[in-house]
Amino acid sequence: MENNRQGTGAAVSRVARSVARGGQVFLRDVGQGLLEVSHNTFALVGFALVALVVFGAGRADLRATFESRALGWLQARHEARTEGTVEALASLNEPDAILRATAADLKDLTKQQAAVAVWISRRYRVAPEPVSRLVKEAWTVGAKTNLEPTLILAIMAIESSFNPFAQSPVGAQGLMQVMTRVHDDKYEPFGGTHAAFDPVTNLRVGVRVLKECIARAGSIEGGLRFYVGAANLTDDGGYAWKVLAEQAHLRAISGGQAVPVNAPLNAAPPAVAVVPEPAAVPAVDTPPAESARTPATAAGDKVALLN
Repeated sequence: MENNRQGTGAAVSRVARSVARGGQVFLRDVGQGLLEVSHNTFALVGFALVALVVFGAGRADLRATFESRALGWLQARHEARTEGTVEALASLNEPDAILRATAADLKDLTKQQAAVAVWISRRYRVAPEPVSRLVKEAWTVGAKTNLEPTLILAIMAIESSFNPFAQSPVGAQGLMQVMTRVHDDKYEPFGGTHAAFDPVTNLRVGVRVLKECIARAGSIEGGLRFYVGAANLTDDGGYAWKVLAEQAHLRAISGGQAVPVNAPLNAAPPAVAVVPEPAAVPAVDTPPAESARTPATAAGDKVALLN
């Protein structure tokens, strides 16, 4: 009996060892197979990458596309990491923004222009740099249109107090309060009506409207009445008088005289020389019955704002 049990145990032991050896062989074969497959796969991937690099090296368009997408991905990752932090503002840096600024240094102006710019800056509490640019532009445009630059600056002072974003209840906009919807055609050479809020563009368009008004009226004072939309009214609310009074102050400053920055406009201004108009007057698009500044129906509202 004992011999039978020993024989059975030995047989089981032999079977177990045989199974273990078979399992080891199986696992070794599987491992070797996987290793060979992996090596072959890596080789194929490597060959594919080399082929892509060689192919891409000869295609500038593909390289540009890849670089653009890679850069876009990197930027997106950077923005995602910095979102909500002060560092995120770095992506808004714009070195060329200075090109949009309407500003000039006082040192770039003549002594006469600089004196006017400083006085306006103090009187209307605006920065001297943008005022300097407008003063310089007024002198340039005035010389081209045979208008005194002090008149152009005086209109800006009375109309908007040098606020380039000003708008009246009747729709007059910008520094010289031009009715954009009436004179939209004049803004087309500057890219459209949104240019009404570009200070230099508004100045140039406003001067063009003023020239048409003066040509129609035959005098500066009459032209100012047309400009403010009071040509068909008995009273312009003192508009022309205020403009000429402010012009007198600016002329005195440009002539080297001292004028207080709080000089009032409640006294009759000194006589202002009228610039003679050329004999040939170009045709004006709008009929005399309609103000070059604002439609006749809105003229009364505009004049009422001056009282």
